[in-house]
Amino acid sequence: MSKRNDTQKEKFIQKVGRVLAWPISHEKWQSISIPLYSILLSYIAAAIVILLIGKNPLQAFFNLLQGAGIMPKPSYAAYKSIFTDFLSLLNAMTPLVFASLAVAVAFKAGLFNIGVSGQMLFSGFLATIIVGYSGLDAMIAKPLVLIIGIAAGALMGGLVGWLKYKFNINEVVSTIMLNYITQYVVSFFIQMYYIDPVSRQSRYITEESRLTLVNVEMGNLKMDIPLGFILAIIVAILLKFVMDKTVLGYEIKTVGTNRNAAKYAGMNVGKNTVLAMVLSGGLAGLAGVTYYLGYFASIQPKVLSSIGFDSIAVSLLGNSNPIGVIFSSFLISVINQGNTYMSSMAGIRQEIASVIVGLILLFSACGAYLKYKVSRMKEKDAERKEGQE
Repeated sequence: MSKRNDTQKEKFIQKVGRVLAWPISHEKWQSISIPLYSILLSYIAAAIVILLIGKNPLQAFFNLLQGAGIMPKPSYAAYKSIFTDFLSLLNAMTPLVFASLAVAVAFKAGLFNIGVSGQMLFSGFLATIIVGYSGLDAMIAKPLVLIIGIAAGALMGGLVGWLKYKFNINEVVSTIMLNYITQYVVSFFIQMYYIDPVSRQSRYITEESRLTLVNVEMGNLKMDIPLGFILAIIVAILLKFVMDKTVLGYEIKTVGTNRNAAKYAGMNVGKNTVLAMVLSGGLAGLAGVTYYLGYFASIQPKVLSSIGFDSIAVSLLGNSNPIGVIFSSFLISVINQGNTYMSSMAGIRQEIASVIVGLILLFSACGAYLKYKVSRMKEKDAERKEGQE
């Protein structure tokens, strides 16, 4: 009797497993379905957390969307509307897209670029002191900011790739160390030469060099227009093309999948490792200039931007696919931008937003495991059918 009950229980668990696995069972769509499934699971887990603290999760999520400019608020301050809130969301999203693309490129090459924050800071600082205080005309200053950002980030990323290739120094170690070096060296120069005595941050850059047009009047609204947002979308599309349709992209992905096989096939593993980190660093540099000379207009000493670390979650959620990164960046930006309003309206601490991001990261990291479990389930079902025949 006991064995019979155990068998029935096992069959019931298998049926439940098949039902839960069905949305991600089609291999053709797993690159999309698994991230979406991860988001759904993370929001269910977040809803449980919100319920445990005695709040309404549906109301909390609605307030989150209101704060991010996706849903309208009951009232707005002068010169503000849902449109201005949405533009602020895109402004915050722009550096996150670049940073996440930087992590995604490194992932494709089998590397973990955890130094995006340091590369952002280095690029932002160089662009600030070279162009931000120069007084150059906007037509010259803005493109020059982008060029310096790419070059500085690529230089720093290339150094990490070279250390990996030449001395086999793990990129996680080198990027973490460079994060600290950059953080304190930049802080020293800001506090010695570029400090604003009132804000205790670096002096504000000129409007001509800033990559966000601030308080642009249109009708009865004052809005911030992120000039780098369109560039971020174009770069993501170009990166998708490079990775899928060019020899460079193919070699980078092959090196990331199996270094020994790539070497056996005649590919230059060292060169592709360095190139991947140069490309990753250049994208991180774009994130830096759109953050420090776009979203903000100064640099806070001794602080690394959290964007460099959020980008890891975004890249995982987007399956390291440049197009997927755009959508996952949008999702994380909605959470980051809407958490203050959610906190004030729903009475939920802002840390809950960090919990939601953490849950998304956790479930995104389980994507490969989910794919493996679905594959194993299919194999067992096939074996069971063969046994019955």
